[in-house]
Amino acid sequence: MTRIAIRKGPYVDSTTSFETRVPDYVDRVEHALDARLPAAATTPASLHEAMRYAILGGGKRVRPLLCYATGEALGIAPDELDDAACAVEMIHGYSLVHDDLPAMDDDALRRGRPTVHKAYGTATAILVGDALQTRAFGVLADGKNASASRIGMVRTLAEATGSLGMAGGQTMDLEAESRQIGLQQLEELNRLKTGCLIRAAILLACDALPGLDAGVRHRLGNFADSIGLAFQIRDDLLDVEGDESLTGKTGGADAAHGKSTWPGLLGIDAARQRADTAYTNAMHALQPLGTSADPLRWMAEYIVQRNH
Repeated sequence: MTRIAIRKGPYVDSTTSFETRVPDYVDRVEHALDARLPAAATTPASLHEAMRYAILGGGKRVRPLLCYATGEALGIAPDELDDAACAVEMIHGYSLVHDDLPAMDDDALRRGRPTVHKAYGTATAILVGDALQTRAFGVLADGKNASASRIGMVRTLAEATGSLGMAGGQTMDLEAESRQIGLQQLEELNRLKTGCLIRAAILLACDALPGLDAGVRHRLGNFADSIGLAFQIRDDLLDVEGDESLTGKTGGADAAHGKSTWPGLLGIDAARQRADTAYTNAMHALQPLGTSADPLRWMAEYIVQRNH
């Protein structure tokens, strides 16, 4: 098979596993988010305190990690991706705050502590989501390299989060409650609601590298689509069989809301097999990138095996 040549950079020690660098990346994005969010004491303090509560001090940081892992694969220095990693995590955080609202999933627990609307009230939670969304785009626009690549990042994130992406998927999810939908509809719902933002996390790193070979971007997009599906199937399985002390979320919430899920439609064993197939497809997409894509291979394995 023909190997696709990609840029190399002296930014990581390729002889060690990406797993050994994950704690440093998580710490890195935590500090970067802290620096890019308004200080808690800044007026209006109640809003800024709640924004920081929603974003800091918890979460797997899967999307920022995917951004940095893609950067390693493409030879991009981490400091070139900090804004992108923060922006995608702020969008993810906003989506969780709104998903948890009484008008949506009405969840009381997120990351092992009260959801934002439980801690700060529904009105503040709505404003937190609104403010995090706009701050995400502000972070991209305010970056030191206000170039065409930044415009590409803004476009990538906007497409992933609007009515043809995450927001559209949430609409489909609400409309599907308490009624049975087919597997094809469920896959499309998952692609929009969950997969688009995971895809964006990877493509934002691609946007940071002007002139990236179109074939590389296409393969990374295919990888993202497959691993986004695997991520959602694993989430559905954890809602059924996960340990609440590890997941940090109320178990059985999907069934309580009458949601169509992969284990609900296929059964647990077949849902696991479908996740394995998605993982296999993701690995196939990375083959021409060679060992440079090993950080993404590690992320894919983590996504399908995680327990929280």
